[in-house]
Amino acid sequence: MNPSNPGLPAPPSWRDRLHGYTLLLLGMALVGVYVALSKPLTAAFPVFLLAWLRFAIAAVAMLPWLRRREGETPLDRSLTGIVFLQSLFGNFLFSILMLSGIARTSALAAGVILATLPAAVALLSWAVLRERLDARSWTAIVLAVGGVALLSLSRAEAGSGGAQSAIGNLLVLGCVFCEAIYVILGKRLTASLSPKRISALLNLWGLVLMTPLGAWQATGFDFAAVGLPDWGLLLFYALAASVVSTWLWLSGLRHVPASHSGVFTIAMPLAASIVAVAFLGERFGAAHLLALACAAGGIVLIAFGPAPSTRPSVAARPLEERGVRR
Repeated sequence: MNPSNPGLPAPPSWRDRLHGYTLLLLGMALVGVYVALSKPLTAAFPVFLLAWLRFAIAAVAMLPWLRRREGETPLDRSLTGIVFLQSLFGNFLFSILMLSGIARTSALAAGVILATLPAAVALLSWAVLRERLDARSWTAIVLAVGGVALLSLSRAEAGSGGAQSAIGNLLVLGCVFCEAIYVILGKRLTASLSPKRISALLNLWGLVLMTPLGAWQATGFDFAAVGLPDWGLLLFYALAASVVSTWLWLSGLRHVPASHSGVFTIAMPLAASIVAVAFLGERFGAAHLLALACAAGGIVLIAFGPAPSTRPSVAARPLEERGVRR
């Protein structure tokens, strides 16, 4: 109980908050790790087949999450439509754009671009939900755009593929906006369904949507040519993206105010950068450093900025509604 207001629960202790911060940090770091490690997977599997196998593995692991809990709202036509749209943008299109993009650009660049999600959510909240953005939010958006431009125009990226690298960066940026649409749609679902059930239903729809394309690529694919390390990496990718990162993030949010959670997205590009340099042999150049600084500045500005004056902010809590399943 809260001593100052017996009708409210007691605020979390500093130990609980520290525990929550640790879980959030680990959840976002895991996202960065599997985003970077998905690059070698795109060399072993075609994109549609890779996404299909990821959804199939996760669907088996998440079967218990499909069960409706007591008191939970039944799925009507409206909720089903929102779940479908969320999966279309947040699972199906996100996976295609992210995997296609990371096959053409570096894991370093992809991790930094994905860190622009809070700024993308803020921009779409202004354009679609008519939320008023203050100078901090607009500055964060400008920083995000500047960081992506730096990566695309840098000599380091041009040296690794030129036009292909620029196309890859744009594809990854497209998946960021798909995820931003997912976040905005998620405001409707979290009031009716549990986050775990939402994640399981979205993954199931992703499997359904990806099945025709995945089955098409599977017919001509030589599965015997895939080595055991790649199969192990695929298993890690599927479980980390759909199950483990979700549990870490949702568990952390139990002890941390949602308005404080956005700052932990900085762990994603940092972890992606470490994996890319240490395990994938990529080089961390000046453009990556400047772009990472832009992403970090934008995250801090949005995470600790005031909420919009007209509606509750989705930008300050970009990952709460989505369950961080990737």
